[in-house]
Amino acid sequence: MQIGIAIGLAAVAGLAGFYIGWLFRQKIARDKIARADEHVQQIVSEAKQEAENLQKAKQLEIQEEIFHKRQELEQEIKSRRSEIQKTESHLSKRELDLDRKVDLFNRKERELKQIDHSLQGREQALKGREQELERLIIEENRRLEQISGLTNDEAKRIQLNNYLEIARQEAAQSAKEILDKARVQANQTAKNIVIEALQRTSISHVAESTVSVVTLPSDDIKGRIIGREGRNIRAFEAATGIEVLIDDTPDMVMLSGFDPIRRAIAKISLEKLIADGRIHPGRIEEVIEKTRQEISERFVEHGEQAAIEAGVHGLHNELIRHLGKLKYRTGNGQNLLQHSIEVSILAGLMAAELELDAAAAKRAGLLHEIGMAVDNYSEGGTASEISAELAKRYGENELVQNAIIWAHHAEDGAPALTPISIIVSAANEISLSRPGARKEMLNSYFQRMHQLEEICRSFMGVLQTYALQAGREIRVIVEHRLVDDAKAEQIALSIAQKIHDTVHYPGQIKVTVLREYRSVNFAK
Repeated sequence: MQIGIAIGLAAVAGLAGFYIGWLFRQKIARDKIARADEHVQQIVSEAKQEAENLQKAKQLEIQEEIFHKRQELEQEIKSRRSEIQKTESHLSKRELDLDRKVDLFNRKERELKQIDHSLQGREQALKGREQELERLIIEENRRLEQISGLTNDEAKRIQLNNYLEIARQEAAQSAKEILDKARVQANQTAKNIVIEALQRTSISHVAESTVSVVTLPSDDIKGRIIGREGRNIRAFEAATGIEVLIDDTPDMVMLSGFDPIRRAIAKISLEKLIADGRIHPGRIEEVIEKTRQEISERFVEHGEQAAIEAGVHGLHNELIRHLGKLKYRTGNGQNLLQHSIEVSILAGLMAAELELDAAAAKRAGLLHEIGMAVDNYSEGGTASEISAELAKRYGENELVQNAIIWAHHAEDGAPALTPISIIVSAANEISLSRPGARKEMLNSYFQRMHQLEEICRSFMGVLQTYALQAGREIRVIVEHRLVDDAKAEQIALSIAQKIHDTVHYPGQIKVTVLREYRSVNFAK
């Protein structure tokens, strides 16, 4: 029985232990669930907080963007208002000038009417005097006919025949003497003058090419000139309009372009970049812009040196600047500044030998090609017409202007005001007739390059145009605010079509239109 009781107690104890264990496990489970709920709530709270922070950040970004857009819009509105105000001011000034001109025209018209009225009165008085004089002459002739027994016409005929016979004899004798003397002296004198002028001028001539060479300190510089993915060389070509030719030739880079001024700017800029060592698009554009200013200053130096060398003084500053630009121009295969100096010296020497105005001959000879220094001169007429117009604008007299025109158009029959015009024309022909002076193929090549660039510049929105690779490629830089991507495609197609219709060329010409948006700001 005790055994049964013990077994019963053990069973009860086992049940109690099982129950207590079950209760303990339930408590542990409830604690885990509570902690899980707290963790979930914490995650949800953190997610809400993060979402709110993101929302606030996006709102700030949107507000900042709205602020910047508003500033850009206000700036554009100010710029447009400024342009409108300038236009209104210009129109107001033109309207005032027109009113003044109308008043001046009305005043001149009244003065002309008064002068016309006065002239009419004088004309009536003169007619009366003429009638009285005719009456007196008729009476005097009638008296002479009665005295001489000859009619008026018979007397006139006899007297005229006597005068004609005497004049014929004197003219024949003078003509014979002049011809005999001229035949003996003219040919030898002309030869002596030309030979002496040629011997006393010694100016070297070097045919200009279309390629400039830049010497490199080492071949490693070529990689820096090209830049990463070619960005440096593209920036350089876009800023100068000159093609950079890099090949296996050691320590050398070639610059190709038909415009000597652009080529000189490119060469000096590249030499500066190589010496400085900093070669990147921003630095490239900065150096090129500074070099353009330096070249512009050199124009004056070259012009003054040419004037001193030719012995011409008192030229206007603008004429000197245009004269200096001729150092970077070529015509018929020779440097135009050296050609102008040679023509000036030759004309001065020949004029001095003939005891004419040597100073005027030198001035006309030095300035006869100055129209070639004007950009896009073909739009305003021939080079000689522009040269004469510049000379007139800056104070040169009519004799110099006439000699400038005669230097190029003597065969057109234009009247020569003085022998100076003929001398300048002869000096120009002497300079051009040297062996190798004329190279018409190079000259026509330059004209074709200018024509290609002019065609591109005729389209709206075009900023700059460059003819590269001997005219096989045209690069056109457009204004990004006026030309979008679609219009850029249309401009490229239109340019290609116009070149096809108006220019004769072998092969094909590649037209590349560049549209670049650049944003610049400064941290202050």
